[in-house]
Amino acid sequence: MKIKITVKDPDGVYESINRAVVDSLEAIEGLDDDDRSAMEDPLTESVGEKLSKWIEYGEYITVEFDTETGEAIVVPV
Repeated sequence: MKIKITVKDPDGVYESINRAVVDSLEAIEGLDDDDRSAMEDPLTESVGEKLSKWIEYGEYITVEFDTETGEAIVVPV
């Protein structure tokens, strides 16, 4: 059986993307805090655009579960 579940969480999507960007920037040696801050918003927006294949309106994600195969996939928009 296949079951689709759509989740709406605008804050969770943005915060997760932003956290990943911040973590990535912190891992780059030689960047000071001002450089990190200047890069954070543009990178968060860029990553959000790349993920828009799976995230509709910046807040909806649909996951399809297959109980026979035990797999789950994020359904493209």
